[in-house]
Amino acid sequence: MANETMAKQAAEKAGFIAALDQSGGSTPKALRLYGVEESAYANDEEMFGKIHEMRARIIKSPAFNGDKVMGAILFERTMDGEIDGVPTAEYLWKERSVVPFLKVDKGLADEENGVQVMKPMPDLDALLERAVAKGIFGTKMRSVINAANPEGIAAVVAQQFDVGRQILGHGLMPIIEPEVTISISDKAEAEDILLAEILKQLDALGHDKQVMLKLTLPEKANLYKPLVDHPRVMRVVALSGGYSRNDANAKLASNTGMIASFSRALTEGLSAQQSDAEFDAALAESVDSIYQASKAG
Repeated sequence: MANETMAKQAAEKAGFIAALDQSGGSTPKALRLYGVEESAYANDEEMFGKIHEMRARIIKSPAFNGDKVMGAILFERTMDGEIDGVPTAEYLWKERSVVPFLKVDKGLADEENGVQVMKPMPDLDALLERAVAKGIFGTKMRSVINAANPEGIAAVVAQQFDVGRQILGHGLMPIIEPEVTISISDKAEAEDILLAEILKQLDALGHDKQVMLKLTLPEKANLYKPLVDHPRVMRVVALSGGYSRNDANAKLASNTGMIASFSRALTEGLSAQQSDAEFDAALAESVDSIYQASKAG
């Protein structure tokens, strides 16, 4: 059964998760970094068309396969799109042996108590049903922590796990992502609070349940090792959070058991203006460096 094979790969396979899930707000920046200026598209539809072209180019590149890329997180429009006439999630799994995940959050609420929780998701059940029908294995949702505020961090983690249980109810694997902003002065303190809150929620999760966690690379190496080893956790993956690829890889390699789930660090150095040979070579170098850092940890 495909789902069991995907679960085994997600839990055990060496490699990393490619985050190809830039949404409306972050798409123009992602395109600019790729060499596509805002003058190249006239409206949102054309913008999303351009980002789909970029993602399809990445996915179809020879370096992008299950040997080193364990999974990929898709934006909703990417899931609804196709690559060479094949639905994207199906193409990822059948043609590239890469486990498909879906970003399901609808963005961030305004900051309160030093954090931004997720906006309400009234249509989540319908989206999860579509995801299951399209062969998606799991989901991802992001909140942001901007200060070591215990009340705020507790609210972020509680909301993440509440929605995580809803996702588990559809037979999907939730990736819980409470991102700690890398530039804050009390980052280490925020991470200590976050670890304690996550452990509380994990211990309250049913014994037959598992989640995945996507966390900012911590100030203290191996801070999250108790989560890596927790029986309720399938995998702990790291976001690059604005670190350069070299810095993110170096930090990742010092955290035992964590693997990468990079977005900007993965696509660093890729350009729409590159020939296919240049693009494939640049992506292969990126994939290999992130794979090696994921293996080293």
